[in-house]
Amino acid sequence: MPLYEHVMIARQDLSGAQAEGLVEHFGTVLKDNGGNVVETEYWGLKTMAYKINKNRKGHYAYFRTDAPSAAVQEMERLMRLHEDVMRVMTVKVDAHEEGPSAQMQKRDERDRGDRGDRGDRGDRGDRGDRGDRGDRGDRGDRGDRR
Repeated sequence: MPLYEHVMIARQDLSGAQAEGLVEHFGTVLKDNGGNVVETEYWGLKTMAYKINKNRKGHYAYFRTDAPSAAVQEMERLMRLHEDVMRVMTVKVDAHEEGPSAQMQKRDERDRGDRGDRGDRGDRGDRGDRGDRGDRGDRGDRGDRR
């Protein structure tokens, strides 16, 4: 069967439990039509780049599925009709990647406080790229500036 990845955005006024309930509901719709939900991730309440239906935030959820196209079409149809779902995106993939999605990996890095390869930014010392500044003189006397 084909492999798919889905991202759903639900309204901001839902609770986290209600948003996760939507994920379970649409997973059962997919299973009832002969599909299989491989993995789900609840990404949480996030601020969007622009308003959708007068909402600035939304509950994001991610699915990895293994399902026939008819099951995916039925699930998407029901998602689009549901009043709590604002957006749905489905992508057909050749293979599911192992481990958490990129969004969850980013959250894990943020939780650990890992700052990557920034190195020590403590004492910078002399910055040789600025050159010699010489004597600048009195800055109070700058002359007539129009």
